[in-house]
Amino acid sequence: MGLHNLQPAPGSTRNRKRVGRGQGSGTGKTAGRGNKGQKSRTGYSAKRGFEGGQMPLYRRLPKIGFSSRVIKPHAINVGKNKAVAELDEITIESIKSVYRLQKSVTKVKLIGAGAKDLVSKIKDEAVTTSGK
Repeated sequence: MGLHNLQPAPGSTRNRKRVGRGQGSGTGKTAGRGNKGQKSRTGYSAKRGFEGGQMPLYRRLPKIGFSSRVIKPHAINVGKNKAVAELDEITIESIKSVYRLQKSVTKVKLIGAGAKDLVSKIKDEAVTTSGK
């Protein structure tokens, strides 16, 4: 076996169709494009979503939704949850030790009565309070 006698597997390749080579070939005259019309012309390419002049589906349906890429913080009411307010140092890890948070939470906002008093205890950039 050498590079000079490599061949594709039997049946894996076909000869290309030579169109427009006379009536006897089976693909002469119109070359398999049918008769007249936009699709039979040279240079034709169907535009994506074009429906022959009919209002396309993406324009018939209403616009819905918006996905913000800004990560919103998880709000914790310290007026209702005293355990967070009683922490010595407030970080994400210390909040997770006393308050049940999902693993996906990366930012926390402390709200409610007494949230402004906790500003001095916060030692983490991911934890903020309502600034009123």
